[in-house]
Amino acid sequence: MENFVLTISFLLIGVLLRRLPVLPRDAAQTLNLFVINVSLPALVLLKVPLLVFSRDLLVTVLMPWGMVAVGALAVLGLARALAWSREITGALLLMVPLGNTSFFGIPMVRAFFGEDGIPYALMYDQFGSFLALCTYGSLILALYGHQAEKPNWRTVSRKIVTFPPFLALLLALALRSAVYPGPVSALLESLAATLVPVVMIAVGMQFSLRLGRETLAPLGLGLVIKLGLAPLLALLTVKVLGLDSPAAKVAVFEAGMPPMISAGALAVIAGFSPRLISALIGLGILFSFITLPLLFLILA
Repeated sequence: MENFVLTISFLLIGVLLRRLPVLPRDAAQTLNLFVINVSLPALVLLKVPLLVFSRDLLVTVLMPWGMVAVGALAVLGLARALAWSREITGALLLMVPLGNTSFFGIPMVRAFFGEDGIPYALMYDQFGSFLALCTYGSLILALYGHQAEKPNWRTVSRKIVTFPPFLALLLALALRSAVYPGPVSALLESLAATLVPVVMIAVGMQFSLRLGRETLAPLGLGLVIKLGLAPLLALLTVKVLGLDSPAAKVAVFEAGMPPMISAGALAVIAGFSPRLISALIGLGILFSFITLPLLFLILA
């Protein structure tokens, strides 16, 4: 409970800083870059070597791809039935299947599952959500977006192999049998400890709600799928398969994360509905402070 309160407190600090003229307007982006290039790689190098590989770990790798498939099929079905525009359909195809499993997910996993849950969250995020953003996300941008340069396999591959947390993941997997020297371990712990406060403050600084009448239906349906149906389907899947390990519980919990901020940024650049995207991110985070505790109670 203490970790959960701290996480909300960091978010509120970010919201307050956005209201006060004490930081540059692009401060949130700077904090995000610090997390991507420093905090998250340090956390990966610190936690991933602690993983014990087993069949149970596969659920953290396969679950996010299942959620992508479910989310995409649900959006396409609704778009056809309700005759949504290409902009709204494209926005939902990015925002509903892809969860905020890193910037928001890791702090929330830490708050509810403690430090032991973080390695599973990292596997879910890096082998699932991040790769899905680079591959599936690029496909959606190419099909629905208005970008001058369409993504191809070369640009997608370059994004993957140059992404600092993913490089750290490969290095951490290679160093599983190694023991870090004391100073190196202390440095990684100090840098990794910055992730939760920095990332939640950045999320708070980017928090906004912009509602339009034309976005209400896709907004409501998108959030119901992302925060409700997706995690319940993930929970049903692990129950049917008889999985009750910590890895399975973290995978279900991550499946209930709100829409991904990074996917939202790409969606806006591609010319999708900015009001819908902003509302999906803002309300998604807000409602997840209700849905995630309920999901954790079901998993407990």
